[in-house]
Amino acid sequence: MASATVGTIDIVAWFVYLFSAVMFVVGLHFMNSPKTARKGNQISAFGMVVAVLMAFIVLFAKGFVNTVAVVVLVVGIVIGAVAGVVSAKKVKMTDMPQLVSVFNTVGGGAAALVALNDILTKEGAPDIVVLVTAGLGILIGSVTFTGSLIAAGKLQGVKWVKKLSLPGKGAWNIVFIVLTVASFVMLCVQPGQRLLWSILTTLFALCYGLVFVIPIGGADMPVVISVLNACTGTAVAMSGLAIDNVALIVAGALVGSAGVTLSILMAQAMNRPLLSVLAGGFGGSDAAAAGDGPEGTMKETSPDDLAVQLVYADKVIFVPGFGLAQAQAQRELADLGELLKGHGVEVSYAIHPVAGRMPGHMNVLLAEANVPYEELVDLDEINPQFPSANVALVVGANDVTNPAARRPGTPVSGMPILDVDKAQNVVVMKRGRGMGYAGIQNELYFEDNTQMLFGDAKKSLQAVIAAVKELLA
Repeated sequence: MASATVGTIDIVAWFVYLFSAVMFVVGLHFMNSPKTARKGNQISAFGMVVAVLMAFIVLFAKGFVNTVAVVVLVVGIVIGAVAGVVSAKKVKMTDMPQLVSVFNTVGGGAAALVALNDILTKEGAPDIVVLVTAGLGILIGSVTFTGSLIAAGKLQGVKWVKKLSLPGKGAWNIVFIVLTVASFVMLCVQPGQRLLWSILTTLFALCYGLVFVIPIGGADMPVVISVLNACTGTAVAMSGLAIDNVALIVAGALVGSAGVTLSILMAQAMNRPLLSVLAGGFGGSDAAAAGDGPEGTMKETSPDDLAVQLVYADKVIFVPGFGLAQAQAQRELADLGELLKGHGVEVSYAIHPVAGRMPGHMNVLLAEANVPYEELVDLDEINPQFPSANVALVVGANDVTNPAARRPGTPVSGMPILDVDKAQNVVVMKRGRGMGYAGIQNELYFEDNTQMLFGDAKKSLQAVIAAVKELLA
């Protein structure tokens, strides 16, 4: 009778997990549009809640080893839930890339631990399917754990993490790839020594995660985050295969495939092979940066002069970049946009796919400031509009606006850029005269139709808003 009950529970659980997987797919579908993304998140979250509740039902129906384990499990869930809610409410949108990296760290580590537990607690020698799937879960999850941890530290600006360097990075990558793969293969062919090979696979994979991310610079971090996100999903899917959980398999596969697709699209947006990005970061050598720089001087302007240009313009295009996020000036930019629209000026926002520190960073940042979705225009659609724009206002965007990308021989050559220089007038808000992540000066700043407004973007925008209001009074 008891075995029949357990069999019924297993069948019910399978269908419930399948329902949860369907919710994940539906949620992902709604995330195709910013307007329905919130609903998509809610649907996916509901699916996960259902899956977790079903897991508890199965646990209590089948019995458990001891009460302490269940208490530890519940406490862990409560701590994780509280940490998630607090993070969601308190972390600023400017810090969202770091939060995503931390979530990748947790996800990868959890998947690796689940897979490790499945291998080590199997009675007798695990079969080859378990060894391969769980072994891949350990390998990929461990790489994601340390890689995402370093990425989060770099994005947060932790000094000792930023100073980390790795001489002979290519050699270290090869060494740890070989050691990791070799230990994984030995795990599969020598299941009797699974404790030794599981530990070695974990250690070598953790080390590879470090040497993989340490050399990569900030400009490539959006791609790296996407790749690590794909790794997290793949590790979860492998762990799901190992423990035969359909919800984990589908959820992991969705995250993994979405991460891979996004990584490829981001690399294409930079017009660089994905492997080139992962092999060592954006930018050229110091010699390349120092030589053949643009000639001329930067012409400076003032908030009052910029206000006059904006008020008498028919069409204005805002070009946000990471400098906007650093200054936390997204609300001021949105307020300036509303002020100009109220005066009859056509306003739009040019979004470059790799502007900022994570995929969609500018979209998320401006959405927080309640900028209408229809005003956020992607690169391909906005570039033909620049010649008709009276003013293009660049706020903290650097490499993605550099005309040097149109000619060969520069670190940004071939990268699709926003055609800001084709606008009738260009004003660039910039903190200082420093270079971008590519390590070269932006030729846009020396164009005849470009003016520079140096200073903190938030304070500069506040001054411009005040001047516009005075003109409209």
